[in-house]
Amino acid sequence: MRGLRTAPETAMKTFMDRDFLLETDTAKHLFHDYAESMPLADYHCHISPREIFENRRFNNLVEVWLGGKNPDGSYFGDHYKWRLMRSHGISEEYITGDKPPYERFCQFVEALELAIGNPMYHWCHLELRQFFGYEKPLTAETAKEAWEFCNDKLRNDPTLTVRGIIERSHVAMIGTTDDPVDTLEWHEKIAADDTITVKVVPSFRPDKAINIHKAGFTDYIAALAESVGKERLDSVAEVCDALTQRLEFFHRMGCRASDHGLDYIPFRPCTEAEADAAYQKALRGEAVSTEEAEAYQTRLLLHLGREYSRLDIAMQLHYSCLRNTNEKMFRKLGPDTGYDVISQNTCGGNIAQLLSALDFDGRCPKTILYSLNPADNEQLGTLLGAFQSDELPGKIQHGSAWWFNDTKTGMEAQMISLANLGILGNFVGMLTDSRSFLSYARHDYFRRILCNLIGTWVENGEYPNIDSSLKKIVEGVCFNNAARYFGL
Repeated sequence: MRGLRTAPETAMKTFMDRDFLLETDTAKHLFHDYAESMPLADYHCHISPREIFENRRFNNLVEVWLGGKNPDGSYFGDHYKWRLMRSHGISEEYITGDKPPYERFCQFVEALELAIGNPMYHWCHLELRQFFGYEKPLTAETAKEAWEFCNDKLRNDPTLTVRGIIERSHVAMIGTTDDPVDTLEWHEKIAADDTITVKVVPSFRPDKAINIHKAGFTDYIAALAESVGKERLDSVAEVCDALTQRLEFFHRMGCRASDHGLDYIPFRPCTEAEADAAYQKALRGEAVSTEEAEAYQTRLLLHLGREYSRLDIAMQLHYSCLRNTNEKMFRKLGPDTGYDVISQNTCGGNIAQLLSALDFDGRCPKTILYSLNPADNEQLGTLLGAFQSDELPGKIQHGSAWWFNDTKTGMEAQMISLANLGILGNFVGMLTDSRSFLSYARHDYFRRILCNLIGTWVENGEYPNIDSSLKKIVEGVCFNNAARYFGL
């Protein structure tokens, strides 16, 4: 029709170019000039300190990405990738089984090629580019080339050992996840090795001592007793004393944080006698009621919270995960193999009561709260403001988007919620929460999303374009806040 103008065509962006996810000039400036070169603090992860000390070299991409079976029969690998493959109907023998590595890789690529919109697609390609210099998209057609190219680098590039990957990623601190009964022998060896420049510290994970209602509790209490040189622990007070001894040992080894992975956060105050009654019942192999379990758990959480405060150790609380939902596969593969889901728990009031009880006598520790359910974002955001103090900015933290929320939209939602209800500029930022050394590329992903979010606000006129202020915010969230929080 005469007089009708067509809109000019918008140039298609190149896949994962230099300005990947950066939609404004301000976002590009903040990322390339400030965020990109910052060191990173991986204050919560599941990587092996032994592999750091031994400087493991991987033979192929499948060892890095999909893993396999340990000598003890347990499984190791990235359960994010396992879930992706199962969603494509791939047989388990290619996922956690013993099919030839290249065949397993091809099966994964087949699933990945269809995973548009899944952060796994971005993570994998960021890893290929950052660590291997391979820039083509993974497809059925490029699988063989990528396999041979990357495996050659893994076998021969001196910077692609475990330590090399850590150094290339500018990692300043790694907080592994360790059981209280662990001897921490690999941490001791790392600390004594002057050639290891990254600070590797243990994190205290006492879940097995707290989960009185779960299988294996009595065996674990026996192991805890042995770790402190006792034949048995006869009371809750002795369990608390044993945990304190182990926590003090962890503290001497540089521990900066604890971690609790609980189904939900309980709070049911009780007397010492009531907690002991539940404990003795469990030791006899009798089932404890929900009320009895919560009473015991509350007793331990209050004790540990006060000890964390005394030793300046941050308390991390992860909750609302429904674990091991597939009974058949749990019996076959064990825990942490990709069969966990988001749960719904209304325990915000319990968290508030726990923090209030600790705060009442001045012994509330630095605390980072993570819910697997994104519906809890706003509740957590308001909880923070009720228990902050002048000890340090952002003493109580809303932790980074966790697990199933570790997506572009999930990260944005968590940061927008935090910005709406608190101070984004005090956020301690990203962590890998991963078992893969290549996962440090996820910090690049997070930083691009952070800078794009801030850049959008600035270019919309929602925050002034004051470079010194923006620099302080971006560098703080990328590293400086975590460095302050964990005493690096």
